[in-house]
Amino acid sequence: MNKFSKVFSAIFLAFALASLMACASTAHKEGTGQYFDNSVITAKVKAALVEDPLTKAMEINVETFKGVVQLSGFVSSRAAANRAVELARGVAGVKSVKNDMRIK
Repeated sequence: MNKFSKVFSAIFLAFALASLMACASTAHKEGTGQYFDNSVITAKVKAALVEDPLTKAMEINVETFKGVVQLSGFVSSRAAANRAVELARGVAGVKSVKNDMRIK
């Protein structure tokens, strides 16, 4: 029984370590916690865009990866694009903002 428990413990430990490694982040992949943090940041940026009368939020796409927000889509003016970037930078947790928006 003692040998069985050692083998079982070793297998369990190996499985646990493999599970943790699968959730770890890399340079090109988010960890589980980062994924949820980025989802919250994306939702807050979208909410800020919807609340602002200058930005047309339905035409702006928001994606977040490791705290970096990317804004893309079409806006009616340079002022609207600048306002969207300003609003995104004001959200807690945003490290930087990439502006890929185009003027119609």
